[in-house]
Amino acid sequence: QVQVAETGGGLVQPGDSLRLSCSASGRTRNIYSMGWFRQSPGKEREFVAAISRSGNSTDYADSVKGRFTIFRDNVAQNSVHLQMNRLKPEDTAVYYCGAKASTWAESVIRSYPYWGRGTQVTVSS
Repeated sequence: QVQVAETGGGLVQPGDSLRLSCSASGRTRNIYSMGWFRQSPGKEREFVAAISRSGNSTDYADSVKGRFTIFRDNVAQNSVHLQMNRLKPEDTAVYYCGAKASTWAESVIRSYPYWGRGTQVTVSS
């Protein structure tokens, strides 16, 4: 079994920054790629960012390019962070971390077998 857990959500104002963290534990021997997704009320879960096994390849949704950065933890294996800058009200959502046995950065939601429970991010003045 693989467990995935997110931390770092909260309430911030427009223009603020926030960092989310995600860790995969358990039988993570084959876990390489990780990604962030988000879901707002009444909407489907959507891709935000993903990172490859090596950390050298990343992918972003157009809506967050230039504002969000996904990167691997320097010390802990199977841990990634999502640095979110210049946050907007439309970034408000529950953010989920996914993990999968893959080499590449993957944006397809259904390809991820392991998920965390999500962390709420609210951007409001």
